[in-house]
Amino acid sequence: MTVSPSHRSNPVEYPSDDGKPMAESDFQRNYLTYAVEVLRIHFQSQPEVYVSGNLFLYYEQGNAAAVVAPDVFVVLGAEQRDRPSYRVWEEGGKVPDFILEITSKSTVSEDQGTKKGLYAYLGVREYWQYDPTGDYLSPRLKGLRLAGENYWPMAGTELPDGMLSLFSEVLNLELRLLPTGELRFHNPATGVTLLTHSEEAQRAQRLAAKLRELNIDPDTL
Repeated sequence: MTVSPSHRSNPVEYPSDDGKPMAESDFQRNYLTYAVEVLRIHFQSQPEVYVSGNLFLYYEQGNAAAVVAPDVFVVLGAEQRDRPSYRVWEEGGKVPDFILEITSKSTVSEDQGTKKGLYAYLGVREYWQYDPTGDYLSPRLKGLRLAGENYWPMAGTELPDGMLSLFSEVLNLELRLLPTGELRFHNPATGVTLLTHSEEAQRAQRLAAKLRELNIDPDTL
């Protein structure tokens, strides 16, 4: 049977951009890009771990309004490749295991209300919130773990130097809140803080300069 154009069902479009800025300010954008970059570097050798941020996540096939854009998210068991958007039904039903929202004035209510309920409904195992300015959350870093249908706060550990450390079972990493209020990811297995490519280059430059002060050629090491 021939179907006339007027009777063909229109395919649902899933936009990849809403035209809005990535973040409200430099404070939010800097930590969003930091978290995505260091987590991508950390998981780069694991092809079935997908890390992204500020990407549309569609969770209901056929409904383009069923969408959220987490600041940072990690999916275990999803192929590590670029996507225009993340569509749960095209990924074997896999939802993020870890989500981090960088809280700001315009997002704090949604982060603690609507998104919290949605992420619990979807089955996101860990939901984290970080406030880079310290204006909206106390403490600035909070981790929530899903138990049943509800989230429960994670207990943090205060380190001797004043840092607050919380452990992510999903990532096997610590999220640390420095006394300055900065957020850092730390690998307890190696004792190393995760660095961006730029931070690693700066560290190498400082080390090389120190070796030269000691009359040691860095190229010989």
